Amino acid sequence: MKSEQYFRSAESPEAVGISSQAIIHFLDEIEYKRLPMHGMLLIRKNQVVCEGYWAPYTADSLHRMYSISKSFVSLAVGLLIDEGKLRLNDRAADFFQDELPQPLHPYLARTTIRDLLIMATPHSENAYGRDDPDWLQAFFQKEPSHPPGTIFAYDTAATVVLTTIAERISGKPFLEYMRPALLDPLGFSKQAWCIQTPEGSSWGGSGVLCTLRDMAKVALLCLNEGRWNQKQLISREYIQQATSRQIDNSHLFDKHGYGYQIWRLRENGFAFIGMGSQLALCFPDQQFIFACTADTQGLGETGTGIVEAMWKHLYPSLSSSALPPDTASTRLNDRLNNLAILPQPGLPDSVTAERVSGVWYKLAANPMQITRLRLIFSQEEGCLAYTSAQGDHSLRFGLGKQVMDTFPQNNYFGYRIGRPAGKGYKYLASAAWVEPAKLNLLVYIIDHYLGTLKITLAFSGDEIGVYMTKAAEWFLDEYEGFAGGHALPTD
Repeated sequence: MKSEQYFRSAESPEAVGISSQAIIHFLDEIEYKRLPMHGMLLIRKNQVVCEGYWAPYTADSLHRMYSISKSFVSLAVGLLIDEGKLRLNDRAADFFQDELPQPLHPYLARTTIRDLLIMATPHSENAYGRDDPDWLQAFFQKEPSHPPGTIFAYDTAATVVLTTIAERISGKPFLEYMRPALLDPLGFSKQAWCIQTPEGSSWGGSGVLCTLRDMAKVALLCLNEGRWNQKQLISREYIQQATSRQIDNSHLFDKHGYGYQIWRLRENGFAFIGMGSQLALCFPDQQFIFACTADTQGLGETGTGIVEAMWKHLYPSLSSSALPPDTASTRLNDRLNNLAILPQPGLPDSVTAERVSGVWYKLAANPMQITRLRLIFSQEEGCLAYTSAQGDHSLRFGLGKQVMDTFPQNNYFGYRIGRPAGKGYKYLASAAWVEPAKLNLLVYIIDHYLGTLKITLAFSGDEIGVYMTKAAEWFLDEYEGFAGGHALPTD
């Protein structure tokens, strides 16, 4: 009998029944829509069909997984259940007897591990905010709205409680706990880690950073019901339950049910889903996984554009048997080797550039609290210098190309929520003239936290109009709003 070997490379997409031309069409649509994808990995019949990364991302890049972290926490819970250290009907409050408000609301006292797993807490919304000093306490202190176990309401605080329970039982961070039994056999990156909550637990609801391959391997483990290369790493029963419809969520648009921190899809699929289009869409009947990393925050609901392109081009191309060899596979490899995040569209130069370069503009009072700014252009690059409430800053950008640098603020969160990183986030920035007197800047934050900043600078005579908007969770808040000003006399 031939031994199982998961995650080996397929000879070609056609060899495992998927069309190279369909993958090319998928990439065409992603590029046409200018969707900022970072990585893509397709698996069919346990084999890697194709893998590609949009520069500067690579196969070794640790990437923020956001709410895919929740699915990882579910597997940690499953391991504890396998060991007999936890049960689905255990009450969450029993693990924190000496720390909870008294009297504790009966709905919270009755909430079980299963209720937390299926997002059926007694809360109608997330219990904590970024300024709360203790997210675990916030869950038990928030006034509940309905009985537990009854209604699906997405609540990341549920995962915070699950993670804390797992770490208290195991005595170690949940990723470290999972390594010997599950992650190490998968070849999961040793460098993977998790951002911490304000109180110091792993932020299992959103904080895992790992590679796309890591995420895809965990998804493949679940597709094979907990089995990996002839070894059952986690019980088949738990994975079957975790990936099955445990609660209805059809009151939400186009939702097909929810398992244990894992979404259900049509076509008997299930999914790991994280903000910004971190995705692992798994289809057991087709033995197919579409996995990707991206940052589509601000472009619609998570997965918008990417998921539609998958359904349009990839899923329909799946065949139960091998397809004839296709020369498109060579073109596909060339395409995958030349992927890059696209810069701001427009022209790299304008007659306005020379006139405004080096000129300081004084701004009237504005939401960004920017008092002055200027642009300096030099060949294929530029720099936006500005003074705000946080001091003097400069932001480099490319013209018709990307420039990588460090964002000029160091007061955003780092390894723990609530604690500044003490250094700026890495970014990609580009700019282009979209009208003769209007420059658009596009800034992608590509660090432990992902986000997008868009800046428009429009010139009219000696006046300037400014607009800034961001799509980023809990940072770049200073860069939203409109401003106007006028040129200062030059020396």
